Amino acid sequence: MGAVLSQSEWTARRDAHAARMRRWTGPHHERKAAGRKHPVLDFLFSYYSHRPSRLERWHPGPGVVLEGDAALAYLKWPVYRRTPDGVTLDVEAFARERANTIEFAGRLLAATAGRAPRLGCFGLHEWAMVYRQRPEQVRHDAWPLRLGSEGTDRVVESQRVQCGHFDAFRFFTPDARPRNAVQPTRETQVDLEQPGCLHANMDLFKWAYKLDPATPSELVADCFELAVRIRELDMRASPYDLAELGYEPVRIETPEGRAEYVRRQSAFAEDAAPLRARLIELSRVLAEAPVPAR
Repeated sequence: MGAVLSQSEWTARRDAHAARMRRWTGPHHERKAAGRKHPVLDFLFSYYSHRPSRLERWHPGPGVVLEGDAALAYLKWPVYRRTPDGVTLDVEAFARERANTIEFAGRLLAATAGRAPRLGCFGLHEWAMVYRQRPEQVRHDAWPLRLGSEGTDRVVESQRVQCGHFDAFRFFTPDARPRNAVQPTRETQVDLEQPGCLHANMDLFKWAYKLDPATPSELVADCFELAVRIRELDMRASPYDLAELGYEPVRIETPEGRAEYVRRQSAFAEDAAPLRARLIELSRVLAEAPVPAR
């Protein structure tokens, strides 16, 4: 048997997690109610499909038993079960239900962790997403391009675009795609993903919630908050002028801006490594759970 948490212990962790996440979900709800869009933070709640209510919800992860009558509320999820000591995640049931996700997440994360970080893409994926677009076609059209359309296009044409992340590449404009050094596909994702990529490191949040409720919620929160920080750099290095929102640009069109981007990119690769390792270990534990026959 794993750790046994008294009701006072686990409810304190539950409440602390909810308060931690409401720092982000609260303002998101306020913006949504007021009809205000945020070009940086909305991404965490739109591109990523984990609902704010689920982000606030606390789960202990595998091998933890929750004591007390309050724990019975977890039995409304079919992957929890009652034991003589309390309520715990039914790892076998979860492994049976999510076998494909567990296998793919573990394989992708391990492959990524096994590679050296490749730096020097300079965040050009965001520029390639608006390359040769008319102003009304630009995704964040409420915000001006720092260099204007022509200046933005010149940056794309003057640099080597080398994005290996499929979920960024798929948003490139048709004119930008042939300029990319590689042509990533969903089928080559495991072969191409690498730990220097901002989007691969933001996606640790995705893999954390894809394994919810088996992922300990503190790990989900750690991955989410890393994704917030990376998203800020992602958009500071983008072609948009977001100074009005307090995001000073990282001017990747200059040597100094590119050097700053690489420094920050390298630091995020280091920050992501232990979170990726925790997710790999979680996927291993889930993959090795005995799955009873139906």
